[in-house]
Amino acid sequence: MTTTDTRLPTTGGIDIGEVEALYRKLLVALGQDVDSEGLRDTPARVARFWKDFLQHDPGTTDTAFTHQESGGQYVVVSGIRAWSLCQHHLLPFRLDVHIGYVPAGRVLGLSKLPRIVQTYAHRLQIQEALTTQVAHEVAALSGSGDVGVWSVGEHLCMAMRGVRDQAARTTTACLLGRLESDDRLAERLRTAAFLPLGAR
Repeated sequence: MTTTDTRLPTTGGIDIGEVEALYRKLLVALGQDVDSEGLRDTPARVARFWKDFLQHDPGTTDTAFTHQESGGQYVVVSGIRAWSLCQHHLLPFRLDVHIGYVPAGRVLGLSKLPRIVQTYAHRLQIQEALTTQVAHEVAALSGSGDVGVWSVGEHLCMAMRGVRDQAARTTTACLLGRLESDDRLAERLRTAAFLPLGAR
């Protein structure tokens, strides 16, 4: 059985000078004139992009508040937009992420949910893993075992290469706790997540 590693990767520092040199070498190998006006500074710009992307700090994600919930209450945040990079082709993919959970004595600050998504988006990713990682992080930080995360992705590795399908969208979901076995509860949260977006 294959399991998904939900931990953040541990990596060494980024050697900006080496990344810049490698991109310059790549452009030469692609037959480009790296001394032209348009490409002269491109290796340095791309090197800075990688540093900014992989070392992005989304801010604090663990702020939570005590909450005495009434029966049947849940929290849903819809339409969290994030960009990530496909680890197979190094091409961007865009996600709309929808998160729902049933509070268990405390709730996360609402801004923390987008920050959690950004934490996992700023790495070389696949959509399936990101969805699972976000769900487990929300569960750990909120103290709730009942969490659902739905992600809808547009992948440039499908739109720009291979099949070149401009309209395809990929949906992934991770359901934890009661949402995995209670279809009615899962559907309530899923409907609440997608209803504001006009999608059912």
